[in-house]
Amino acid sequence: MGAKTGVLAYASESVADALRGRPVESDRGAAEALLRRLYPAELVDAEGVAPLTSNLWEAVYPPEGAMYAACLPGVEIVCDRRLMVECPSMLPPSFLEAARGRLVVLHAMHSVVDWLAFGVWKDGVLIRFLSLSPDGGIQENLGEPFEFEAPFWAGEHPVEFDSDWDEEPYPLPFHPLELGEEALRALFGFVIEGWPDPQDIDASEIPMHGFRVRGVNGAP
Repeated sequence: MGAKTGVLAYASESVADALRGRPVESDRGAAEALLRRLYPAELVDAEGVAPLTSNLWEAVYPPEGAMYAACLPGVEIVCDRRLMVECPSMLPPSFLEAARGRLVVLHAMHSVVDWLAFGVWKDGVLIRFLSLSPDGGIQENLGEPFEFEAPFWAGEHPVEFDSDWDEEPYPLPFHPLELGEEALRALFGFVIEGWPDPQDIDASEIPMHGFRVRGVNGAP
C-alpha cells in the first residue's frame, strides 16, 4: 500500500482521544446516512464493494471506486480517495456543513509523489492547512503551524543527500511523508508506517463499513 491516506473525521474535540476509547462497533445505517449527507446529489450503496467491512488501518486508502465510513461515539470518519485535495477550496461545501459545529480534520498523503496535505477546521473556519510535495513545492501553507510541525520547520528532520541516488539536494526542508506520519499521529492517534508509540491506538481495531458513491446516472 505504501504511505497513502485519504481520510476525514468529525469530532467534538480530539479525533485521537475519541478513537482511544477503543470503539468496537459501528452502525452501518448511520455510516450510510453520513455519506448521503456528504454526497447529497449522488447514489450511495454497497454494490460490488469488497470487503463490506474493514478497519481504519486498511481503509485509510480505500480501493478505487470504494469508500469506507464509520459513526462511533464522539467521532465520524470517512475514507475516500476523493479527499486527497491539494487546497481547502477543493473540499466540497457539504463536507464542512456536515460538521455541525464539530472539528473537521483531513489527512491526505501519497508516497508515489511524496505529497502531503492536512487541514483542520473549527466552527466552519479553517485553522490550518498545509499541502506540499517535492515537485510542487509548498502549494498551501495557511494558518499557524501546529506544535508537532515545529521540529520540521526548524530543520531538525532534513533529507540526507545521497550522491548514489540523488542528482541534487531534496527541494524541501524535510520529507513530506515523515511529517505526514507525525501529523497522522497527532491528529488521528496512529501511524501507518514506522514504529508505533506506546500511546498510539491500534487502527486495525476501528471498524469501517464499505460503500460506493455514484452519480444519479450510475457513473462512479
